[in-house]
Amino acid sequence: MNNPSEKHYCLILAGGIGSRLWPASREHFPKQFMDFAGTGRTLIQQTYDRFARFIRPENIFVSTLQSYTPILQEQLPQLPREQILEEPVRRGTLAPVTWATTVILRRCPEACIVLSPSDQVIYGDDQFDNDLLHALQTMEHHNGVINMGVPPTRPETGYGYVQMGESIEEEQRIYHVKTFTEKPDEHFAQMFMESGEFLWNTGLFVFGAHYMLNNIIKHVPEYQDVYPSLATYPVLPNLSMEHAVLEHTGHSYVQKCRFGWADLGTWQGIATDALHAPQINTPHPPSDVKTDGRGNVTVHSEALFDNAEGNIVRLPSGHLAAISGLKDFVVTEEGGVLMICPKDDAAAMRRLQTLAHIDELNE
Repeated sequence: MNNPSEKHYCLILAGGIGSRLWPASREHFPKQFMDFAGTGRTLIQQTYDRFARFIRPENIFVSTLQSYTPILQEQLPQLPREQILEEPVRRGTLAPVTWATTVILRRCPEACIVLSPSDQVIYGDDQFDNDLLHALQTMEHHNGVINMGVPPTRPETGYGYVQMGESIEEEQRIYHVKTFTEKPDEHFAQMFMESGEFLWNTGLFVFGAHYMLNNIIKHVPEYQDVYPSLATYPVLPNLSMEHAVLEHTGHSYVQKCRFGWADLGTWQGIATDALHAPQINTPHPPSDVKTDGRGNVTVHSEALFDNAEGNIVRLPSGHLAAISGLKDFVVTEEGGVLMICPKDDAAAMRRLQTLAHIDELNE
């Protein structure tokens, strides 16, 4: 894209563990650094590429844990070290947002920032670019925070929902936020989808840097010295930006976006998104995710199914799964760990993860 604005910045959050996708995502090498679906690019590389289309390279920052910096530099060698914000410890999303916003304000007092996770799947490049640029340009003339929302394609209980209020513009793409609802039950999720008033919360936000920092200091005064006093970082409250700031600000908006979106959060979610992807009317990126007529999903893997349905399989390259008589299970292997577990039993997955970690410590 020609002549991207000097005022537009991006912060990519890449410090998470992705523990709900264990054993594929591990403490020492989490999902954002993996080519999870066989696209040829890791998730962090895809995220960087996505924003580099319309934001200047010198305006893209990545926040990650200090121990992940070598991996990040290997995968994004074009990213200067001064644009890597190394978190000494994990402190939710509010701490890196505060730190990055302060750093960016010193460079550009009129900056508008896109905040993005590093582990999403986006469908439709042109729609994405247009939606994000519209939000950035709107925030150049408004105080507030825009949540990038997408229309739900199913009554998903694992996502957050944002209810649209009155529009703030003639184009009717950006609306006041009426309510936030996190992970509703199936009944409410169905109501939300049928009403047409609710959008999925993608975790993508656009805001003016000054507005955000002022609100952080106003609502969470412990964060006013995050930068340059990084010595205080480990003792900061562990808070998310959404709960600490967005639920209290008087200028919270949501934009109805046209790109397709999926969250690589859980095994169950990956399977559900794969089965519903044809409902999204945007071009899909290249990937190696396949489904059959019985609800089985293979992610960058080979599998044979006999009298099996609703399973999700992800194995190392060159491995073949032969599955018979299994229903609604995850079969995945990474780093010498094979997990076979009901795909909707998150508690069982956590127990297995804990047991495996204890065994590793005892070796």
